[in-house]
Amino acid sequence: MEDKEKDWKRKLTPIQYHVMREKGTEPPFSGRFVHDNKKGVYVCSACGNQLFHSDTMFDSGTGWPSFDAALPGAVKLYEDTSGGLRRTEAVCAKCDSHLGHLFDDGPTSTGQRYCINSVCLEKFDDRF
Repeated sequence: MEDKEKDWKRKLTPIQYHVMREKGTEPPFSGRFVHDNKKGVYVCSACGNQLFHSDTMFDSGTGWPSFDAALPGAVKLYEDTSGGLRRTEAVCAKCDSHLGHLFDDGPTSTGQRYCINSVCLEKFDDRF
Protein backbone atom coordinates (compact mmCIF):
# COMPACT_ATOMS: atom_id res chain seq x y z
CA MET A 1 0.00 0.00 0.00
CA GLU A 2 1.32 3.39 -0.98
CA ASP A 3 2.41 5.69 1.91
CA LYS A 4 -0.31 8.26 1.19
CA GLU A 5 -3.02 5.58 1.40
CA LYS A 6 -1.55 4.35 4.69
CA ASP A 7 -1.88 7.92 5.99
CA TRP A 8 -5.54 8.04 4.87
CA LYS A 9 -6.20 4.70 6.56
CA ARG A 10 -4.83 6.08 9.84
CA LYS A 11 -6.71 9.38 9.58
CA LEU A 12 -10.15 8.13 8.51
CA THR A 13 -12.59 5.79 10.24
CA PRO A 14 -13.09 2.42 8.50
CA ILE A 15 -16.39 3.54 6.88
CA GLN A 16 -14.88 6.88 5.82
CA TYR A 17 -11.93 5.07 4.26
CA HIS A 18 -14.22 2.65 2.44
CA VAL A 19 -16.40 5.42 1.03
CA MET A 20 -13.82 8.14 0.42
CA ARG A 21 -10.80 6.15 -0.74
CA GLU A 22 -12.39 2.94 -2.10
CA LYS A 23 -15.45 4.65 -3.67
CA GLY A 24 -17.95 2.87 -1.46
CA THR A 25 -21.39 4.02 -0.31
CA GLU A 26 -22.85 4.29 3.17
CA PRO A 27 -26.27 2.64 3.67
CA PRO A 28 -29.21 4.93 2.79
CA PHE A 29 -30.84 6.85 5.67
CA SER A 30 -27.89 5.97 7.97
CA GLY A 31 -25.92 9.23 7.76
CA ARG A 32 -26.09 12.01 10.30
CA PHE A 33 -26.76 14.74 7.72
CA VAL A 34 -29.67 13.11 5.83
CA HIS A 35 -32.25 15.35 7.52
CA ASP A 36 -30.00 18.17 8.69
CA ASN A 37 -31.56 21.63 8.45
CA LYS A 38 -29.19 23.91 10.36
CA LYS A 39 -27.37 26.69 8.54
CA GLY A 40 -23.67 26.25 7.87
CA VAL A 41 -20.96 25.04 5.55
CA TYR A 42 -20.29 21.37 4.81
CA VAL A 43 -16.61 20.54 4.46
CA CYS A 44 -14.69 17.44 3.39
CA SER A 45 -14.13 15.24 6.44
CA ALA A 46 -10.74 14.18 5.06
CA CYS A 47 -9.15 17.57 4.36
CA GLY A 48 -11.49 20.36 5.49
CA ASN A 49 -12.14 21.75 2.00
CA GLN A 50 -15.39 23.76 1.92
CA LEU A 51 -17.82 21.88 -0.36
CA PHE A 52 -21.47 22.91 0.05
CA HIS A 53 -23.50 25.61 1.79
CA SER A 54 -26.62 24.53 3.66
CA ASP A 55 -28.71 26.90 1.49
CA THR A 56 -28.19 24.47 -1.41
CA MET A 57 -29.36 21.39 0.53
CA PHE A 58 -32.73 19.73 -0.07
CA ASP A 59 -34.49 16.52 0.91
CA SER A 60 -34.39 14.24 -2.12
CA GLY A 61 -35.96 11.28 -0.33
CA THR A 62 -33.05 9.09 -1.46
CA GLY A 63 -31.47 8.57 1.97
CA TRP A 64 -28.36 10.66 1.37
CA PRO A 65 -27.74 14.39 1.82
CA SER A 66 -28.53 16.19 -1.44
CA PHE A 67 -27.39 19.58 -2.70
CA ASP A 68 -28.25 21.47 -5.87
CA ALA A 69 -24.87 23.21 -6.18
CA ALA A 70 -21.31 22.90 -4.90
CA LEU A 71 -19.20 25.86 -3.85
CA PRO A 72 -17.16 27.18 -6.80
CA GLY A 73 -14.09 25.02 -7.46
CA ALA A 74 -14.83 22.69 -4.52
CA VAL A 75 -15.74 19.52 -6.40
CA LYS A 76 -14.27 17.73 -9.42
CA LEU A 77 -16.45 15.56 -11.62
CA TYR A 78 -15.55 12.34 -13.42
CA GLU A 79 -17.45 9.85 -15.53
CA ASP A 80 -18.21 6.68 -13.53
CA THR A 81 -19.24 3.52 -15.36
CA SER A 82 -18.77 1.13 -12.43
CA GLY A 83 -21.45 -1.43 -11.68
CA GLY A 84 -22.80 -1.22 -15.21
CA LEU A 85 -24.19 2.27 -14.56
CA ARG A 86 -23.31 5.56 -16.20
CA ARG A 87 -23.01 8.28 -13.58
CA THR A 88 -20.97 11.34 -12.70
CA GLU A 89 -18.69 10.87 -9.70
CA ALA A 90 -18.14 13.86 -7.39
CA VAL A 91 -14.77 14.08 -5.61
CA CYS A 92 -13.18 16.68 -3.36
CA ALA A 93 -11.14 19.06 -5.52
CA LYS A 94 -8.47 19.36 -2.81
CA CYS A 95 -7.80 15.73 -1.76
CA ASP A 96 -9.53 13.66 -4.48
CA SER A 97 -11.68 11.79 -1.97
CA HIS A 98 -14.88 10.24 -3.34
CA LEU A 99 -17.94 12.11 -2.05
CA GLY A 100 -20.82 10.65 -4.03
CA HIS A 101 -22.44 11.33 -7.40
CA LEU A 102 -24.04 14.15 -9.36
CA PHE A 103 -27.34 13.56 -11.15
CA ASP A 104 -29.27 15.88 -13.45
CA ASP A 105 -32.67 15.21 -11.86
CA GLY A 106 -32.67 17.90 -9.17
CA PRO A 107 -35.92 19.73 -8.41
CA THR A 108 -34.47 23.26 -8.27
CA SER A 109 -33.54 25.67 -11.04
CA THR A 110 -30.03 24.15 -11.30
CA GLY A 111 -31.49 20.76 -12.23
CA GLN A 112 -28.64 19.18 -10.25
CA ARG A 113 -28.65 16.72 -7.36
CA TYR A 114 -25.33 16.10 -5.65
CA CYS A 115 -26.01 12.86 -3.75
CA ILE A 116 -23.30 12.89 -1.05
CA ASN A 117 -22.37 10.39 1.68
CA SER A 118 -22.66 11.87 5.19
CA VAL A 119 -19.39 10.25 6.29
CA CYS A 120 -17.60 12.47 3.77
CA LEU A 121 -18.86 15.62 5.46
CA GLU A 122 -18.29 17.70 8.55
CA LYS A 123 -20.30 20.83 9.21
CA PHE A 124 -19.46 24.26 10.52
CA ASP A 125 -21.97 26.95 11.39
CA ASP A 126 -19.86 29.65 9.78
CA ARG A 127 -21.64 32.37 7.88
CA PHE A 128 -19.45 33.31 4.95
